[in-house]
Amino acid sequence: MAKTTDPSDTVIIKKYANRRLYDTSTSSYVTLEHLSDLVRRGVDFEVRDAKTGEDLTRQVLTQIIFEKETKGEGALPLDFLRKLIGFYGGGPQTLLPAWLEMSMNSFAESQERWSKTLSGGASPFGLFEKQAQANMQMFESAMQMFKPGAAAASRPDNGSSKKTGAAGGSAGDPLSLLQQQLAAMQAQIDALGRK
Repeated sequence: MAKTTDPSDTVIIKKYANRRLYDTSTSSYVTLEHLSDLVRRGVDFEVRDAKTGEDLTRQVLTQIIFEKETKGEGALPLDFLRKLIGFYGGGPQTLLPAWLEMSMNSFAESQERWSKTLSGGASPFGLFEKQAQANMQMFESAMQMFKPGAAAASRPDNGSSKKTGAAGGSAGDPLSLLQQQLAAMQAQIDALGRK
């Protein structure tokens, strides 16, 4: 999906007190479905409160997801939603956005390879199930690092000094472990794309 990078290409959507949305690029009122279409086409937009100028993009995107989920077009499994809610207000919440963004970017990049694999006759459900299991395992492992005593348990107890991880941190620190797990997940995605 191509995404605009020039800030001047960003479409401004004004949201009025009556909850109406106004697309300044087309000078017309639009619906959430229109904004959903803009997302699918890779058009970058911001939603601003018409009176205060406050950025409402996150709330409106969340509202689009809510609308899709309530209309039966759900893409988010119940277990995922429960775990996601569980991370609000906790330590892992700070790493969660970056991890989710990396995962979604990786998934988007892999779509084309998966399409080629699927056209070769492979089962789409099998591929998605394997990827979902790998993602959940990696995510659960990353979250274990935030439990008391988990960091100490993940370090080798050989009496040697700390080893240096790929990002320059110690092999036992949470950031290095998360980076290693993300690299392992990318390797699994690449392997699925080659099948």
